[in-house]
Amino acid sequence: MSETKMNEDYNPDIITLSDDDGNEFTFEVLDAIENDEARYLALLPVYEDPQKMLDDSGELVIVKVDEENGEEFFSEIEDDDEYEMVADAFIDRLQNAFEIEEQ
Repeated sequence: MSETKMNEDYNPDIITLSDDDGNEFTFEVLDAIENDEARYLALLPVYEDPQKMLDDSGELVIVKVDEENGEEFFSEIEDDDEYEMVADAFIDRLQNAFEIEEQ
């Protein structure tokens, strides 16, 4: 398959999240993990300004997908152990596809 054809087929999953102050942030969903307790997303910020993309730290943003009244919403993972477990799982899954340095 030609590189041009592969690029045409790539359609990233883009979401926009708002913080408590109403500021909106755009992310590409890189991966999702689901276990018996919850579903999690690994996100990477998306910028329209190429310089902002270069200035970004490149760190993944990991959110928990919660559901209330049949609607999904995203929340911060409050528990440090839960966060570490999920972050390690994403790093294991994504380090082959992306250049991820373990810290």
